[in-house]
Amino acid sequence: MNSNNKDIGDRIKELREISEISIYDIAKELNIDKETYLKYENGEENIPANLLYEISLKYNVDLSLLITGEEARMHIFDVTRKGEGGIVERRSQYKYENLAEKFIHKKTEPFIVTVEPNNDENPETNSHPGQEFNYVLEGTIKFFINDNEIILNEGDSIYFNSNYQHSMKALNNKSAKFLAFIG
Repeated sequence: MNSNNKDIGDRIKELREISEISIYDIAKELNIDKETYLKYENGEENIPANLLYEISLKYNVDLSLLITGEEARMHIFDVTRKGEGGIVERRSQYKYENLAEKFIHKKTEPFIVTVEPNNDENPETNSHPGQEFNYVLEGTIKFFINDNEIILNEGDSIYFNSNYQHSMKALNNKSAKFLAFIG
């Protein structure tokens, strides 16, 4: 068991208990089964970043509190130097670097997402409330959104309703990076 997963799970459990929400009710609200939710809360599985974001909205806390255990304090600006963003490895196929983890009451969560190549023709999809903007920094990515497949190259961008199932895959057997704003 990853100690980071356990710490995040403990924080989520504490917020759920303080809010007096049952495991059944929160799992239903997050549109996942109770067993999966319990694995997340017990630190037995990685919680996808989009689900962490949804949980932060539910409990009205900044995402950084769930991930680091520390409250965001910056309210005028937050500078993140190259390569120094908080790393969030929530799914094996993606690596997220949070670019504003210390800024309080963000309207969006900015990340640099790295997608490693794999042979999976149909990557696991997810959805979350809100909208998402992605700008490709390096490589080529195939985005799967609802029943659409869109190929984006370096410099291309996409803005979409993230309530629809979506995922992405790095193409050409090379890793790809994109800037993502989730909100």
